[in-house]
Amino acid sequence: MIFRLKLTLILLLLPNKLMANNFYFDEGLKLFESEKFEEAKFKFEQNIVFNPKSEMSYLYLSKIFENLKDKNLQEKNLNTVILLNPKNEEAIYNLAKLKLESSDYQKSKELNSRLNNICDKFCNQSKKLKIEIENLSKK
Repeated sequence: MIFRLKLTLILLLLPNKLMANNFYFDEGLKLFESEKFEEAKFKFEQNIVFNPKSEMSYLYLSKIFENLKDKNLQEKNLNTVILLNPKNEEAIYNLAKLKLESSDYQKSKELNSRLNNICDKFCNQSKKLKIEIENLSKK
């Protein structure tokens, strides 16, 4: 009897939790696309409460902090994405660009090399970034 009750509760609550995860992320994405960054930030953070391993929420938070000109939080979120998924090309590329902007040519070069080894969607960007790193590091 107790087992059935527990099973019933799990079956009733699990779909609600999964729907909440999608709801917060989807709402955050809509707000992000509407450039309502503060509201989108809150929705992505809510999604992370339910799903702490939501690499996409962290990725969008990094994009929000880029728009809000907060380089430290942008970098923190990009590092979290890479920690969750070491092959997330967009996060690696964005972090390499961020490092290049802060004149950390060595770290940018390392990240770009890493990206080049795994690239699928960001191969062209990686090639352009390599040229940009080489040109800037010569100055």
